[in-house]
Amino acid sequence: MVKGLYIHIPFCHQICHYCDFNKVFFKDQPVDAYIDSLGKELALWKAEGALDKPLETIFLGGGTPTSLTPEQLKTLLGYIHQYVPMAENLEWTSEANPDELTREKMQVLFDGGVNRLSMGVQSFDADLLKRLGRTHSNNDVADAVQAAREVGFTNISFDLMYGLPGQTMAEWEDTLKQAFAFGLPHFSAYSLIIEPKTVFYNLMTKGKLNTVTEDLEADMYDKLMNEMEAHGLKQYEISNFGLPGHESRHNLLYWDNAEYIGVGAGAHGYVNGIRYSNAGPLKKYMGPLDEGVRPVLSTHEVPVHEAMEEEMFLGLRKTAGVSVSGFTAKFGESLEQVYGKILEAEIAKGNLALEDGCLKLTRKGRFVGNEVFEQFLLGD
Repeated sequence: MVKGLYIHIPFCHQICHYCDFNKVFFKDQPVDAYIDSLGKELALWKAEGALDKPLETIFLGGGTPTSLTPEQLKTLLGYIHQYVPMAENLEWTSEANPDELTREKMQVLFDGGVNRLSMGVQSFDADLLKRLGRTHSNNDVADAVQAAREVGFTNISFDLMYGLPGQTMAEWEDTLKQAFAFGLPHFSAYSLIIEPKTVFYNLMTKGKLNTVTEDLEADMYDKLMNEMEAHGLKQYEISNFGLPGHESRHNLLYWDNAEYIGVGAGAHGYVNGIRYSNAGPLKKYMGPLDEGVRPVLSTHEVPVHEAMEEEMFLGLRKTAGVSVSGFTAKFGESLEQVYGKILEAEIAKGNLALEDGCLKLTRKGRFVGNEVFEQFLLGD
């Protein structure tokens, strides 16, 4: 059963040097027509019956949803209300760039039902922000948070990054200190991953990127976990920390391996046991919708062994881990039957532990999470 909806807004006024998401410069793009296409795609999902039951979460991502004008945001939210049934306790998140988040846009989002903002802050160091290709200042962040609170938002999250080119531990500690000063209920913090087709990747291949050492990155992660705990923010997933009740429910759908609809150019979804992706280029996304057809690029019916793998490498990202009884109930086989040798080896290494009826990454295991997850991909 579908529980959430992701909507992709591929437009940006500035392309960040680390970003490999499906995005285009805002200028000279058919933005209004694209928003109408999102409405058409939602209408098709509604007609197929996938939007019959109230959804628990909606997430506007990108690109940058706040690159849209207030009027464009109003139109988009109107389509969502037209086609999407919403649970009473709906979590509705919008990603936002601090320097684009005007009070008018915030008011439109808040009045339209959005109740959670995820701001791309990344760092409080001006030089690092410039290196990342970010255009906001620390003042922009402070102004955006203040205005958001005045409009009525209480559930605000910052995205932070560490392991950045040339970043020192002192700079990371300062970013954390400044972030905590806002007294927010949620933070996401990610280490830099250099992806192909990005500015950073091109610099790295030319030997012009001053990357941090693995040891320093691990020390930064250790510092992150310690500081979050010291400030009362519980780590509920490898990269996410929140006060009780402020976890990102939408992202938890992904880690719980639950089903969700993905709408928009290049969006991915998981419905009725089938994972699918939409066409990425705007014309290839919008064209089929003009003909009344969903712009699906690929579909993949997930076989049982793959669903088991996903249950493990997604579920182990959560601090709560994977429920032993839940796994058996879902697949008719026990964790021990399917992954006995892997469990034994990883528990012996101190990377995994069985606690409270759940299999979890240990603190030590969080530092080598990807290596642990890979073991389960070999478990067919």
